Amino acid sequence: MDLDRLAAVHLFPVRHHSPRSSATLRAYLDEVRPKAIFVEGPSDATSLLEALVDPKTVPPVAILGYRTDGEPASSLWPFAAYSPEYVAVKWAFEHGVRVELIDIPVGTTLAPFDGALVGHDDADDPGGHEREIDADRGEDGAHGEHGGHADDDGAGDDGGGGPASAEGEQESIYAACARARGFRSFEEFWEASFEAPRYDPGPFREALLAYADLVRGDGDRLVHRARDAYMARSILERMGSDLAPHEVAAVLGAAHAAAFAARDVDPALEARLPAPVPCAVTLIPFSFPRLSEQMGYGAGNRAPQYYQRAHDAGGDFRRATLEVLIDFTEHLRLRGFMASLADTIEAFRLAVSLAELRGKAEPGLDEVREATIATMCRGDATHVDGFLWPAVIGRNVGRVGGSIGKNSLQEEFWREVRERRLPATDAPESFRLSLTNEVEVGTSVLLHRLRIAKIPYAAYAGTRAAGRGGAGARGQRRGQAASELPPDELLRQLSETWEAQWTPATDVALVEKIVLGDTLEQVATRLLEEDLAACHTTGEAADVLLNAVLASSARAAASALEACDRFAAGDSDLPSLARACRAFAGLASFGSSRSLSSLGDGVIATMLEKTFARAVLRVHGGCTGSDEAVAPAKEALRTLHDVALSQPIVDRAAWFEAARGLVDSDVVNPTASGLACGLLYLAQVIDDAEVARIVGLRIGSAAPPEAAASFLAGFLEVNALVLVKSRPVVEALDAFLGGIPPERFKDTLPVLRRAFAALGATERRYLLENVLAARKLGDKARAAQAVLLEKDREKLKEMSEDLSQAMDDLDDLL
Repeated sequence: MDLDRLAAVHLFPVRHHSPRSSATLRAYLDEVRPKAIFVEGPSDATSLLEALVDPKTVPPVAILGYRTDGEPASSLWPFAAYSPEYVAVKWAFEHGVRVELIDIPVGTTLAPFDGALVGHDDADDPGGHEREIDADRGEDGAHGEHGGHADDDGAGDDGGGGPASAEGEQESIYAACARARGFRSFEEFWEASFEAPRYDPGPFREALLAYADLVRGDGDRLVHRARDAYMARSILERMGSDLAPHEVAAVLGAAHAAAFAARDVDPALEARLPAPVPCAVTLIPFSFPRLSEQMGYGAGNRAPQYYQRAHDAGGDFRRATLEVLIDFTEHLRLRGFMASLADTIEAFRLAVSLAELRGKAEPGLDEVREATIATMCRGDATHVDGFLWPAVIGRNVGRVGGSIGKNSLQEEFWREVRERRLPATDAPESFRLSLTNEVEVGTSVLLHRLRIAKIPYAAYAGTRAAGRGGAGARGQRRGQAASELPPDELLRQLSETWEAQWTPATDVALVEKIVLGDTLEQVATRLLEEDLAACHTTGEAADVLLNAVLASSARAAASALEACDRFAAGDSDLPSLARACRAFAGLASFGSSRSLSSLGDGVIATMLEKTFARAVLRVHGGCTGSDEAVAPAKEALRTLHDVALSQPIVDRAAWFEAARGLVDSDVVNPTASGLACGLLYLAQVIDDAEVARIVGLRIGSAAPPEAAASFLAGFLEVNALVLVKSRPVVEALDAFLGGIPPERFKDTLPVLRRAFAALGATERRYLLENVLAARKLGDKARAAQAVLLEKDREKLKEMSEDLSQAMDDLDDLL
């Protein structure tokens, strides 16, 4: 390999998605006028370059490579309008210059390499694995994983050759550089050193090569050195004997360019690369929000809209700063905040002053944020984080020209439809899935992923519950959408009925959702994680957990489980804790057909025990307040009672003790006391005699009629049929009704009407029979029949008056 010839090529080092790299690169290409340009990117995607720069294609877009052998693996090469690779390809097409991609092919990128994937993320790229050293954030941790990438070889981690930090831990070279210059993060260091200053192409190229040469030894670069060997050979082979080195430009990540310039390439390492796996490549739309998540591979993209503004302004970060501040001012004014043009000007001046004080050529994101907090937000960062970051990240979604075929989501969808023999016509078809069949469980998982992703295809039509009535039976309503049912009810089904129909909207949604992930699992996981980020209670997080299990998303399930534990520690909301208990109980009892090994039965059992214990401790406080306020708490009491009876691992005795405390309390809402009494009676924790004593005490003459009626309403909510069949209970009820003073009866009547409204014909018949027995009218009725036979009408009339009075009393209530 002729490394001297390689080093003589116009090597231009870039940082991915860097406006300054793009601007200087274009100027450099205008200056050297190469006859061929070789760009870092998957070599088997060269055929997509014409579509990439097609006028109908609007960045951000990405090259997507994905396996076609059934293994779930994919990788992305995203491009913004200011990405130097995109600028190089566009310049080549504008000037009729040959352009090719020269990195390892997608199949090699996605192949196993020493237990991991080869990958293409430039962890060795300057700042590729920057570390936050922002004193305000109080931590020095690695910055997030690479959005959309299937790999991470760990290069640039703390295990590299960086110096020890003040705490004695190894510090990455990137953090060390930032700290040495007095900056709080690598991003701030990069903006101040390379992004904002106005460089001529030559000095910029030399400075970045020198910097890359400093940092490229950080971490284990074995994979990337093997890529160096592949790309070096690719460049030399494509040059051949027809092109001189000065006629060729190579646009590469800075660390790769530095290795070529230093002739530090070992050709033997290329043999370490694995054989490629079957794969395909396509061009897909991308988005600024997703681009901003790629803090590893997509270095320099924490604020795509901000960088786009700087790029459009020819690298003028002052103009970009002013435009962002103007937009932010408008955001504040639209939301009713006092913000004027004078505030905008003052914020801009402060941002410029802060940059000068910190030795920066122009302001960057940190100055923008701090200036808005100090001026327009009067020191309150809440609105900055809520409004400013969306303004600098942006919401742009790219568009791909019509020459590109199906994306990976479409490919996955149609593959699954064919293999699972699902409906594929524009007409509704119903089918049932048996969740005792592993294949059909997989189909259910697919449909739930589509449901969570809001891709219009299949509507949930009904279920057959796995339990005997109870909560599971409430899910047996045909025509009800899956999204309308609690996730725990969906989890416990033996079968599911769906109605499916393909429409053009299905494919449209699959194209649009590609910005969220490359597979349906990734899309569902991302949306579940967004739902989880919006959660504030244990119950909300538990619902996300259940949906994650339904969609078989291990990552979202693990995050949701952690969130449940975190929320539960400080959650004082009884309905929320009870909702979480119901979710954990469902997983413990019915989750086997969809269980995720990453959760583990022991983890669920432990969470159920802890959450149940926390909920029981909050029973008394949650049932204090008005009828309206305690309505959710009463449903929580039912849930806790069901869990206590169905799950042997929870502290049943603690629940019974808490419920008995509600029964005996005069402080909690009377309807909650009545409900707890009814639950304990049904569970046979208290017998007939005891319940009669309690009811007699709570609705006796000494009790205020309104409170007594409320207790009765709660009592009858549980199971009216069982309660009205109890003669002691009905006797106490009859005594209470007969003892209400006439002047108070009118005030009590509305509550009584609500209490008895739930009684059906059967319950009323039993109630009447027990009222007759309580008033000892049964014998008189039988005697009336004998009198009738004897034609003793006068005696019958006398007894009929007593019966009529009893019926009138009931009619007033019923």
